[in-house]
Amino acid sequence: MNKKNEKQYKKSNKVELSENKLTILKTFKVHKEEELLEFLYEHITNDSKNNIKRLLANHQVLVNGAATTQFNFKVYKEDVIQISKNAILKQNKAKIKLDIIYEDDELIVINKPSGLLSIESDNEKSNTAYRILTDYVQEKDKKARIFIVHRIDKDTSGVLLVAKNEKIKNALQHHWQDIVISREYIAICEGKFSLKEGTVRSYLKTNVNNLMYSTNDHRGQLAITHYKVMKENNKYSLVDVHIDTGRKNQIRVHMGDLNHKIVGDNKYGPVSNPINRLGLHAYILEFIHPISKKKMTFKAKIPSCFESLFK
Repeated sequence: MNKKNEKQYKKSNKVELSENKLTILKTFKVHKEEELLEFLYEHITNDSKNNIKRLLANHQVLVNGAATTQFNFKVYKEDVIQISKNAILKQNKAKIKLDIIYEDDELIVINKPSGLLSIESDNEKSNTAYRILTDYVQEKDKKARIFIVHRIDKDTSGVLLVAKNEKIKNALQHHWQDIVISREYIAICEGKFSLKEGTVRSYLKTNVNNLMYSTNDHRGQLAITHYKVMKENNKYSLVDVHIDTGRKNQIRVHMGDLNHKIVGDNKYGPVSNPINRLGLHAYILEFIHPISKKKMTFKAKIPSCFESLFK
């Protein structure tokens, strides 16, 4: 995403939230594959069938945070269905433009911008990569849908992979740890590293504030992070980071363990913020396709603001 689009995205994020504040009335979890209308008939028992159809027609039904009006839209186990008090507006294409790295009949890979959630959260259901990509695939086929395979943090930019059908989604997720060859990030960290290359290994647990922290307690989740300093100046280091495990906030915690926190990290800070965003970018995802067995490599260009600190 170029600088012009980044400015458009930041501006539109505020506008979209104020225009389309959602009030969720009901939430359901899907336990079996079926059509959306049948699911709604089963679970909204105190409403007439005409009223349920009206909810769909009025864009008040969300599947994993994305609105759909299709009665025969397929829902699958673990999907989350929500009923909104008000209509869900489609994203304004002039505001948020997707940077699509790759697309075929099974997969879509994007360069997700910083500030955009991968999928909905309790606090944000409007601006998500899942919703934007759902709108995108449904322009050609209203019954089409996408499936999140993995996630990257809201404030992290870079390679995000989604599946176009449940079969490939399950194949990828069930074998993720075995098929992924490389997940590499670029981080801007505070200060100069005394050791320019190394590995951080710890067990991660969650504290009372829902923040991750390192411990030697083996009951936590094992996290392994390799790093190598690529460039540095008196204030910052540009670091290539390779992870063996994909734990929540793993890189942010491990860089903090080294006393070199990632810039712009208002969650694990306080830190400086020279580029007005989190200095973390997922720039390589490489894996073996679970069905074709082909090696697939996707790269997201490093943001220009990262490089500009070291010129």
